[in-house]
Amino acid sequence: QMQLVVSGGGLVQPGGSLTLSCAASEFILEYYAIGWFRQAPGKEREGVAWMSTLDRNSTIYLESVKGRFTCSRDNFKNTAALEMKNLNSEDSGIYYCAARVFADGSTWLREDEYDFWAQGTQVTVST
Repeated sequence: QMQLVVSGGGLVQPGGSLTLSCAASEFILEYYAIGWFRQAPGKEREGVAWMSTLDRNSTIYLESVKGRFTCSRDNFKNTAALEMKNLNSEDSGIYYCAARVFADGSTWLREDEYDFWAQGTQVTVST
């Protein structure tokens, strides 16, 4: 079955770090652009970061996470990762990764254009 599974969420103190992993099954992730999204209680889901297909080598980040979050790939493991540093309470929420072929970075926030979505993982930043 072609699917994405996201993992790595948990409880972390302000200023701490977490790395989320997005694992693909039955398709080759390097041919897909990866979007990262999050949703806090009472808020709409928002785009966090985007990474192009492997050949295009580009990224986009939500302004509030620039310099703190980093997208990467591990092609041998067929996974993508979102490294999150210096976390604060505004980063709390359910995080999702999504994948799309023939990606256009100009439309990275269009959730309906993604081909696959992971189930989500909870990130809680609290003392």
